[in-house]
Amino acid sequence: MPRFLLASLAATLGWAAPAVAQPAKGTGFADKPTPDQLAFFEKKIRPVLVESCYKCHSAEAEKLKGELSLDTREGVRKGGATGPSIVPGNPDKSPLIKGIRHKDADTAMPPKGKLPDAVIADFEAWVKMGAPDPRDGKAVATAPKYVVDVEKGRSFWAFVPPKAAPVPQVANPKFAVHNEIDSFLLAGLNKKGIKPVGDADKRTLIRRVTLDLTGLPPTSDEVEAFVADSSTKAFEKVVDRLLASPRFGERWGRHWLDLARYAESTGKTANFNYPHAWRYRDYVIAAFNSDKPYDQFIREQLAGDLMRSDDPKVRAERLVATGFLAIGPKALNENNGLQFELDVVDEQIDVTTQAFLGITAACARCHDHKFDPIPTRDYYALAGIFRSTETCYGTVRFVQSQRPSPLLQLPAESAPSAVARKLSAEERATIEKEIADLKKRIAESTDRIATIFPAAQLALAQSKLDSYAADGTPKLQAMGVRDKPARAGGFGAGGFGPRGGFGGRGAGSRTIDDSPVYTRGEPDQPTAEKVPRGTLQVMSKSPLKVKSVSGRLELAEWIASRDNPLTARVMVNRVWMHLFGRGIVPTADNFGAAGQPPTNPELLDHLAIGFMDGGWSVKKLVKRVVMSHAYQLDSKFDKAAFEADPDNALVWRMSPRRLDAESLRDSMLAVSGQLDATPPVGSVVARAGEGPTGRARLGGDQVATAINDPRNPHRSVYLPIVRDNLPEALALFDAPDPSLIAADRPTTTVPSQGLFLLNNPFVLRSADAAAEKLLKGTTTDTERIRAAYLNFYGRPPGEKELATAEKFLHGFQAKLARDRVPAARQERETWAAFCQALFASAEFQYRR
Repeated sequence: MPRFLLASLAATLGWAAPAVAQPAKGTGFADKPTPDQLAFFEKKIRPVLVESCYKCHSAEAEKLKGELSLDTREGVRKGGATGPSIVPGNPDKSPLIKGIRHKDADTAMPPKGKLPDAVIADFEAWVKMGAPDPRDGKAVATAPKYVVDVEKGRSFWAFVPPKAAPVPQVANPKFAVHNEIDSFLLAGLNKKGIKPVGDADKRTLIRRVTLDLTGLPPTSDEVEAFVADSSTKAFEKVVDRLLASPRFGERWGRHWLDLARYAESTGKTANFNYPHAWRYRDYVIAAFNSDKPYDQFIREQLAGDLMRSDDPKVRAERLVATGFLAIGPKALNENNGLQFELDVVDEQIDVTTQAFLGITAACARCHDHKFDPIPTRDYYALAGIFRSTETCYGTVRFVQSQRPSPLLQLPAESAPSAVARKLSAEERATIEKEIADLKKRIAESTDRIATIFPAAQLALAQSKLDSYAADGTPKLQAMGVRDKPARAGGFGAGGFGPRGGFGGRGAGSRTIDDSPVYTRGEPDQPTAEKVPRGTLQVMSKSPLKVKSVSGRLELAEWIASRDNPLTARVMVNRVWMHLFGRGIVPTADNFGAAGQPPTNPELLDHLAIGFMDGGWSVKKLVKRVVMSHAYQLDSKFDKAAFEADPDNALVWRMSPRRLDAESLRDSMLAVSGQLDATPPVGSVVARAGEGPTGRARLGGDQVATAINDPRNPHRSVYLPIVRDNLPEALALFDAPDPSLIAADRPTTTVPSQGLFLLNNPFVLRSADAAAEKLLKGTTTDTERIRAAYLNFYGRPPGEKELATAEKFLHGFQAKLARDRVPAARQERETWAAFCQALFASAEFQYRR
């Protein structure tokens, strides 16, 4: 639809687009860095500054080169003799970035050698985010040595086990207490003199809970049935129905996939497909649908391969669960095998501690943690566990892929295959001939460069052939982990062969063993002493006892224990955040000292203890929260309450918020009648094979096409998730970077979102389908407008809205007639324009 027409419609119907977020005023530097930004600096930036820059640009330098000091925040911002070293938000104009890019020999830093491209990319990202830097004005190089006090750290609130507090005895004639949650919240509100707002109406409430629990809007029939049900159990019946729906696992599984940094490719410089990642996605969805106890969910993801079962389906499920540790980003073009191994292990430590414990232990790789009581020795105690583990993720050896690995073989007939049919004898013969021809071509070539592409084709053809058994049956393979052998050669000849990931220069560990500390995280600076495998001292009563095994199962048991002070708290806080928009601990990704304390610690501990007492059931916890009176409050604004609690931390109302990317896209599919709720088997990435993403000549074109296919009728959780190439419908509306661990998502408002709703083929197709649905199901304009409002908003239009919409429709169709649009198309195009405007409205995009 022409842009001016949609703008006209929005104005005519009184729908204003949300205000575009304005850039922050001030210097542009990140003066109040987030916990994620601090972690990024500590992990990615500080170690490089210390290792590569301090010799010439710090207080320890014999002579300060160029009057530039990089060992303090102010030194970085002030710059040197030629001016500021950083232009916040703009790497291309920052002299520091220009220097490390080595474009000009006169200004190149470090002068004796260029930093790795991945490190340069980290610095560019750092500058883009405003160069967050926690260092004060005192030079780190001359400051007293920082010493972690583990014993003192045990008194920090997050490391103290949850304690049951008595339920407050409170009353409010206008606020009925539905359960203990309301008692704790009301006590906090009373203390501040804040009165909660009234209750949400039934139409708002069913739309809210349906979106929260399933990620889809309620149908008009579901809304009307709830409105008509006057029983005291009406809302509980809705909640129970939603919790039992398969759509629940798709919605809440997606929350977990954010934390698990789920993706179907390696990312980094050489971005190769993960054809078997979809199994882990489906495992997560099934786990939430079956209400798998959360403590079991933890054990399976960290050590499912070590948990015994006589049932082949259970064994397969547990192997697939360990994909949690395998699906992270990987620099397959890393030449140093030890560096590659240490980076994979670092990523595994990071996701394990952030996803399950809400802390950033990976910050201790190069030095003791700067905020939390986690010494470097604790980091390498965990590293020993993961270095004793083989990570199986697949991919093929290739000019840009030096680190392929094996895959896990699943028990026969234990799981579905991404490829439904067998490979015929004719197809096998064709592939075998292709392999023979490529081998001959490579052998006969005298030009090494000319063999690169045929070698890639050969690797992919061989990989495809190897994915089938001799009889043509597809092999059941999965990403995941397994323990390394206790002694060399324990896997047999094939364990670390052509698919082995850590061979080559600086080879990584091949057996179960403890890890040394690597000074400043450098692979060529190991200490002589090795650190016994173990957990974090600040939360451990006694050391882990492991010898001939990796220690992963013991680690999983430690995390999933009732005695762990963080595990239950972190999970209930995330559930609260997904339902209220803000966690009781606002920094859901950081329960450490750099995060924020809980706004209602007694409620947090009450929920954590109840969660564990309830068998670690996520569904029971969700029901308990949504059945509270607090969840059922209206979202209307109250000036007095806002002035007392502008962040709504005490929950005096339900905070309205925009639908996340998946819910917005899925809602468009649902209301337009296009949604196919049947889960697809496998993934388009699985059918594309193990090659590099986006390479048409190597099979990557089908993935590139599928990423933004407007005809895809399946839920967004099943879209191909390729690192560095997210579907536009997700990326524009704040879906997280799948290379990062995301406990929470930001909500941005940028012009490109409006343009997407105006021009994107998926939106246009959905608006047309919605129009077709209205035209088939109703006969008059009034009926269609009412049906549209019920379908899109869950409510009937007001009289003024009805009159305004009718006026627009008549005027719009008359405009099409004047523009000589064929009469047969005018009605459909008019209603498609109307439906597109409803998609673009704030009421459709927001859950209140």
